[in-house]
Amino acid sequence: MTSMISEGIEISVETFYQSDYSNAVSNEFMFAYRITIENHNHFNVKLLRRHWEIFDSCGEHKVVDGEGVIGIQPIIKPSDRYQYISGCNLKSELGRMQGTYEMENENNKTLFTVTIPAFDLIVPSKLN
Repeated sequence: MTSMISEGIEISVETFYQSDYSNAVSNEFMFAYRITIENHNHFNVKLLRRHWEIFDSCGEHKVVDGEGVIGIQPIIKPSDRYQYISGCNLKSELGRMQGTYEMENENNKTLFTVTIPAFDLIVPSKLN
């Protein structure tokens, strides 16, 4: 697991290779990741937008921007956490993701950026 705190928000990431949804012959490698967002601030925060940079070892670089996460703009109270699972399809067995969330302080409506730590997407057989 990878974790990082920025702007009072802790982001933790766990990754899982999805062999049942992958096909090495077709260069399709599916990964799932679980994100846990914990609010260490003394105010509610709302996750407005996400920005992902996805690097595939085959040389591809993708940027993904969008509102919220998995179609939701969650509000996270102090000391609460929000968790979701999403996925990423690569053309190779190795990749990396990193990004940011744009959040809003619900008390004063100011916006701030939270860093999502970089994490690796690796087919387990490549670790040996």
